[in-house]
Amino acid sequence: MFELNKNYNNFGRLMILIGILLLLPLGVLIFYPHEVSYAFDFLLPAAFSISLGFLLVLSSKGKSLEDVYLSSDSNLLVLSAWLYGILIGAIPFITGKQVNTLHALFESVSGWTTTGLSVLDVSLLPKIFLFYRSFMQFCGGLGFILMMTLFIQNKQAMPLYNAEGHPDKLMPNLKKTSQVILFIYSSFMILGVLFYKLAGMSWFDGICHSMCSLSTGGFSTKLNSIGDYSSIPVELITVFLMLIGTTNFAVLMLLFRRKFKQAFRVSEVKFLGGLLLVAIPLTTYSLVSQSQLNLTSGFRIAFFNTISALSTTGYSSVSFNGWPSAGLFIIILLMLIGGGIGSTAGGMKLTRVYLLFRGIRDNLRTRFGTTRAVRSPFYYRAGGKTPIDSATYMDILGFTGAYMLLYFSGVLAMVLTSQHSLTEVMFEFASALGTVGLSVGVTSVSASNAVLIIEMVGMLLGRLEIFIVLFGFSTFLNSIKRFISRIVDRNQLSENES
Repeated sequence: MFELNKNYNNFGRLMILIGILLLLPLGVLIFYPHEVSYAFDFLLPAAFSISLGFLLVLSSKGKSLEDVYLSSDSNLLVLSAWLYGILIGAIPFITGKQVNTLHALFESVSGWTTTGLSVLDVSLLPKIFLFYRSFMQFCGGLGFILMMTLFIQNKQAMPLYNAEGHPDKLMPNLKKTSQVILFIYSSFMILGVLFYKLAGMSWFDGICHSMCSLSTGGFSTKLNSIGDYSSIPVELITVFLMLIGTTNFAVLMLLFRRKFKQAFRVSEVKFLGGLLLVAIPLTTYSLVSQSQLNLTSGFRIAFFNTISALSTTGYSSVSFNGWPSAGLFIIILLMLIGGGIGSTAGGMKLTRVYLLFRGIRDNLRTRFGTTRAVRSPFYYRAGGKTPIDSATYMDILGFTGAYMLLYFSGVLAMVLTSQHSLTEVMFEFASALGTVGLSVGVTSVSASNAVLIIEMVGMLLGRLEIFIVLFGFSTFLNSIKRFISRIVDRNQLSENES
């Protein structure tokens, strides 16, 4: 079908994986047996996904896996995996009668893409659904393809791994790379749970918040997010986990190997620190001068929420309603910039924005400097010194240009379909496109269907970095064209023979 038969084996494996993931929240019932009535809501989609996945794998038995790995269908397979995960992931919310179909899809998109915008009242949700939302974000942060490589030993899986937005291979073997990343995140998650417990959280809340902080997701078990705890230790632990989550996998690997000098020499890490050194004082000044807050309170609020915005986690310690315009503007900029490339964070990514500024600076130097000067620009990645050439700048300009065009298009669409102010819409769509999750109240149960659909499109495009979605749909349309062309050619051949 549309030349996709060669993808059956791989897509079948993904369906099995997603089905298994849907079964894991059932473990919550051991501790909350009174919620056993919701077991069927997870068993039904899980059984369907696993069964159909096995059928697809068996139907493609004996076919070469290398065809799909080496073909241009990698983007289509990644896109298909995410769309399928979103659809099947919405079913528990629907059958469990928590929300209507559109709201269930919205929650599923927000969960898997690690955004954190929500239309649910978490104070009324059963524990199994609270855990499920957090678990979706933890898995979505790692990515379906990365998790699938834990079970695939074929060395040609690299194109799929790259297509999902993972630029660095930490180990010579891709499977070992996936294992290392999972180990790092599991270790930090366990550490986060223990620290949260010491800070006064329950075990359940600690597990959920630890998963969401590391995945830069932002779903909370509390209606007022982290602000509900009103605890400095909880905020500091969350900041630590958010910074870990927004850091490039390869940089984390350097830290694990105690190569601290090499890790902190990475340009992206320095840029992250520089942005926070500028954004936190500016936000503090905005809050203190325009919101009647004292310096201590203003700094505490600015410190937590600017890191939450830049890391694209989306936890909040206070409501953003009533924030001064300057403070909201800074938060919007940070959400658009986003976290580390190759991490669980969203946004344009720190490396791209850093290189964009480098390009502007180098261009100004060329214009106002000595024409005879010969420069060989470079920057530091986790792998070492990396030259910056014209192709690099073209890639950066292409992506950032497309990202900002998409952002302003989304803002315009939301302005036309809602009654909210331009500032509110700019904030909300920056949060959706950057997969952040901070909100000024635009996203709610009462939000129009159009607004929610626009945000869902933004979240998916933001998580898969735009071009994967475009290339995936392009491949699909081209496959349809080729299929139709073959049918027409066969009909013409039959007519000629007759």
